[in-house]
Amino acid sequence: MQAAALEQTLRDQPDDLAAWRAYGEWLQERGDVRGELIGLEQRHARTRPADRDGLEDQIAALVAEHQKSWDAALPPEVTVLARRHGFATKVAVQWSDDAPVVIEKVLRAPFVTGLRIGPTPEMDDDDDYGNYDDEDLYRGRKVDVSQHPQHPLVDAGALATLSLSRLTELDLSYLRIGALGAQALAVSAYFRAQASDAITLTPPAPPAPPGRIEELDLRYCFVGDSGLAALATSPCFAGVRRLHLQSNALTAAGMRSLHAFGHLEELDLRYNEIGPKGARALLAAPFAGSLRRLLLYRVDVSNSGVKLLASASHLPPALRSYWRSV
Repeated sequence: MQAAALEQTLRDQPDDLAAWRAYGEWLQERGDVRGELIGLEQRHARTRPADRDGLEDQIAALVAEHQKSWDAALPPEVTVLARRHGFATKVAVQWSDDAPVVIEKVLRAPFVTGLRIGPTPEMDDDDDYGNYDDEDLYRGRKVDVSQHPQHPLVDAGALATLSLSRLTELDLSYLRIGALGAQALAVSAYFRAQASDAITLTPPAPPAPPGRIEELDLRYCFVGDSGLAALATSPCFAGVRRLHLQSNALTAAGMRSLHAFGHLEELDLRYNEIGPKGARALLAAPFAGSLRRLLLYRVDVSNSGVKLLASASHLPPALRSYWRSV
């Protein structure tokens, strides 16, 4: 199997041990010590804990000697958050005018499928929202996005140029993209297809294929109901299973948009004014019976919303029991 095909297999099936073994052999033939690292780490996983010390020393020595050179192929603005067999699999980039170009470069790395785009320290200097841990504090500090002088901070047009097709995880938490930024993300696949057509002078591309993103973190992005509605109609996000929407100025209308995310298993809706109508809309979603985790506070849905959640017979028993105790 050719290297490109192996890399595609490993992006699609990162736990395929046989494919990693074949890729390791290919690397060793080319003098890349990550091939040796793959073999050592696979042996380590099969070895009894009592016999692992020697292998761990070999692995640590190999990584210490070569990790800097492995990362040299990445843009200097990138921070590696997770690795596998020496390869970066999740990276972080601070937002800037140059961020789209940096992201384009880093996504050429063979196994980067997780991306965190974060605000710069300057963007956070005047942020007075923080993380609310107390219901009474939240009652006194409801978020009004329209009154926040820094909203939005991100160039929405630049977000439309991002390539999301390889990603399985996208984390934009605390990056104030607003509704316009969410709408730009939603059309990114179409935008790139059209740009490709213009370059190659081919006929218009077919509709964008479904994306691979399974986890989408939009905490404190302030996308609002209209931004969430745009994301819900985008094929980029059709397969999302874990969705974080903490503090996004969402209402019951946003809960109706969630119905398009048919595969959700984990959902964070804290610090949004959802109300009882929103709770009812949430319970009508096709994923309601499959949820494993639902993060909400009583103040988000009101007392009557809590009663609806507690009595919803199609919610998983653990979630229903939780709401009965709230």
